[in-house]
Amino acid sequence: MSEQKEQEIKQLKQAIEGAREQRQRAEIRLENLETQEKELLSELEELGVKPEELEQEIARLDREIEEGLQEVKTLIPEELLKHES
Repeated sequence: MSEQKEQEIKQLKQAIEGAREQRQRAEIRLENLETQEKELLSELEELGVKPEELEQEIARLDREIEEGLQEVKTLIPEELLKHES
């Protein structure tokens, strides 16, 4: 067999091995992501939030925070608010 063919075979073997390693890393990453997804879904369930309602819940909480901030601002004397800025 010619040296050129042997070199080509060697390169192909290295490429195959590299692809196997990438596949293995991808499989591990997928397993980790699936585990993380299960944990997040479990946390959402504990909080009483369905995954499909998550964006609505975030928006609701943002509104609550904003309303709370506005309420606090009304309770603090205006001159103190200006002084702190």
